[in-house]
Amino acid sequence: MLSELARALRDLGIEGRSVAVAVSGGVDSTALVHGLAELSARHALVLSVAHVNHALRGAESDGDEACVRELAGALGLPFASERVDPRARVAAAPSSRARPTLQEAARSLRAEALRRMAAQLGARHVATAHTLDDQAETVLLRLLRGSGPEGLGGISERSRDGVVVRPLLRIPREEVLRFARGRGLRWREDPSNASPRYARSRLRGSWLPGLRDAFNPRLLRAIGDLAEAQRRESEWVEGLVEREAARRFSPDGARALRIDAKGWEPEATPDALARRLVRLALHRCGAGRDVSRAHLDRVVAFLRSGRPRAAIELPGGLRLGRDAQGFRLGAPSSAEPACRSELTC
Repeated sequence: MLSELARALRDLGIEGRSVAVAVSGGVDSTALVHGLAELSARHALVLSVAHVNHALRGAESDGDEACVRELAGALGLPFASERVDPRARVAAAPSSRARPTLQEAARSLRAEALRRMAAQLGARHVATAHTLDDQAETVLLRLLRGSGPEGLGGISERSRDGVVVRPLLRIPREEVLRFARGRGLRWREDPSNASPRYARSRLRGSWLPGLRDAFNPRLLRAIGDLAEAQRRESEWVEGLVEREAARRFSPDGARALRIDAKGWEPEATPDALARRLVRLALHRCGAGRDVSRAHLDRVVAFLRSGRPRAAIELPGGLRLGRDAQGFRLGAPSSAEPACRSELTC
């Protein structure tokens, strides 16, 4: 594991950097911080430990925090912790459409807290303990739920701004466990990770082992290679889409766009490019996880129809309308008439 971890440090370009290691208390993050501590002198790493207490398991969550604090002390590393409340974020959602699941709320709060703690600790990067198993699970879950090509890229090695890095992403969990047991490490188990209530737990406990045994003993590596190839291709395509978007889109106030009405015919803009442009436009205007393939196809069809003074309603309270200047995507303006139906007005 250490040789693969050292390779990841070089590939990620974080040698000689300050890194806050996100440690939950579980085996993956416990092994990660120990591995990085062993490599820190050789790779000039300045390490610290950050822990997020989600307070979802009462005294057990507090026990996790105490365990991680003790671990940081044993390694002689600076420590920071932050308590978050995913239930409050779920309850504060303005509508059922905008309401995240408890897991989504926990993930977003954790990401925000880790960045704050990294700044507090003076760290340039946050290292998380996602493994090759997490990558395979993510890709398969997205595939089973009907993901498009972008979703098959899985988890990236680093965030877009380079702050968050994932040096274990190409290392299988069994290798992490072997390292932890060989070092005699102690960690805490979260029973929710094995709960059949969650699709990821069912995939991890039953489906993936069966697929691996029946079809391919190197299944995790095969899925990881697929994700990496798809991610590299998507990064290249995204550059093309961004350049095309700069030519066709212009801002129209906060979280609204003007869209050029010309050139949406299939021979000028193939379906694959049209869908990517529409997805980008919707995300820029604030529509997030509610955007489906059906929404993309509906918007593309509307852009190609060119119907004057028509509009369609979209997720996130957005409306795409046609007027004399072209198309406008955003929240309805006061000058626009109310739609007579969900689809057109």
